[in-house]
Amino acid sequence: MSRSPQNLLVTGGSGFIGSNFIRYVLHETPFRGRLVNADALTYAGNPLNLADLAGDERYAFEQVDIRDEEAVGALFSKCEVDTVVHFAAESHVDRSIFGPKDFITTNVMGTFTLLEAARGAWKDRDDVLFHHVSTDEVYGSLGDTGAFLETTAYDPRSPYSASKAGSDHLVRAYAHTFGVPTTISNCSNNYGPYQFPEKLIPVMILNMVEGKPLPVYGQGLNVRDWLYVTDHAEAIWTIVENAPAGETYNVGGENEWKNIDLVKHLCEVFGFELPPPPPLASPEPSPFPDLPIFPGH
Repeated sequence: MSRSPQNLLVTGGSGFIGSNFIRYVLHETPFRGRLVNADALTYAGNPLNLADLAGDERYAFEQVDIRDEEAVGALFSKCEVDTVVHFAAESHVDRSIFGPKDFITTNVMGTFTLLEAARGAWKDRDDVLFHHVSTDEVYGSLGDTGAFLETTAYDPRSPYSASKAGSDHLVRAYAHTFGVPTTISNCSNNYGPYQFPEKLIPVMILNMVEGKPLPVYGQGLNVRDWLYVTDHAEAIWTIVENAPAGETYNVGGENEWKNIDLVKHLCEVFGFELPPPPPLASPEPSPFPDLPIFPGH
């Protein structure tokens, strides 16, 4: 099948992945419709990420909190939305440990509000699509071998991953119960331009530049797959254009690193000389980000 969105709503488009997706759609695809970026501009949303699009007639920005039912409903009506790509979410594991409420209200209730607006606006249309962008965190921890599959059982381990698992289930429920055409993608760790400096790669780079300690959990043996954000954007657009409703796709980079090996590689790239790591009090990974294994110099 093939879709040609005319009125595309991107939620959370001023954030890291959302802004890269918007730029990809407007610069790298034949899209000639209208793209509306709905973002509440919380700490991770930066209008400067898309400042270069100010003169593009296809692009519009709306400051909207996806938990606001009235504002979201008005947006669907005003913009005649036929396609949603839903990025807007609280998205940091550590933040969810210390403040889980925002993760539940934004990731679960916000997704519910969008689905309700789509259901009300679209009725029985089948030429529309609600694409939900999720994470491989919903599957839990990856072992020493293998990879997550679309059929892997959910096993969330933090309030963040639980909230994303809940929103995934809501999207599927609205497809089965109400017939809303939906697709879902679960991605691995993204990296690239405009990333908010709370994630591993930008934190390490900034700390090296400033001579600060490099915080790594435990022994740094957790394995993560790393996906370049533009490759992720391309995958999402391919799903939007071509995927049958009801499908779920895992999007990864086939680029697995132990955290400690990635940090060492970044140090080599930036010429940051590593001193020997201090002895660890415990071999178990810590859920807290305040145990540096390498002091700055």
